[in-house]
Amino acid sequence: MDREKVIKAVEDLLDALGEDRTREGLKDTPRRVADAYAELLSGEGQTCDSHLSRTFTADGGDIVIERDIAFSSTCEHHLMPFFGKIAIAYIPDGKVVGISKLARTVEVLSKRLQLQERLTSQIAEEIMRCLSPKGVFVVCEAEHTCMTCRGVKKPGSKTVTYAVAGDFPEDKKREVFALLK
Repeated sequence: MDREKVIKAVEDLLDALGEDRTREGLKDTPRRVADAYAELLSGEGQTCDSHLSRTFTADGGDIVIERDIAFSSTCEHHLMPFFGKIAIAYIPDGKVVGISKLARTVEVLSKRLQLQERLTSQIAEEIMRCLSPKGVFVVCEAEHTCMTCRGVKKPGSKTVTYAVAGDFPEDKKREVFALLK
């Protein structure tokens, strides 16, 4: 991210909105916005490999589920936040990963300009790529501020997406859905 370009762009935006960017409440706003975007988009250029590469041998076991992984991301359509929870279920094939690494994977992929549908699929793809489980099932439930604060203005509405990769049988999907309720 080019911090100076972001600062200049925010200055131009404030000017275009007719604001006096020299007034007390706005004079540091361009820098603060640049800092905020650096944090919000900190997943750009990162990979999940370092988080998902340390695995442990695990014989047996049926399904591993990590649920209620809180996340926030930035919608690429309006540059507004969306946030919610993600559940990851996978069927190991001889190896598992430390559970915090699943949350770290969500963090890397959510800290980019995103679409919820893409985020959900990317999580499943990265787990398949790095862990080679029999199958993975990811469920994402999120509230989009572009739906709650503008446009249709429907606070509390949630969007649910899910992605499946590998062999994740229907009966196992139903079992995961039941556990998530």
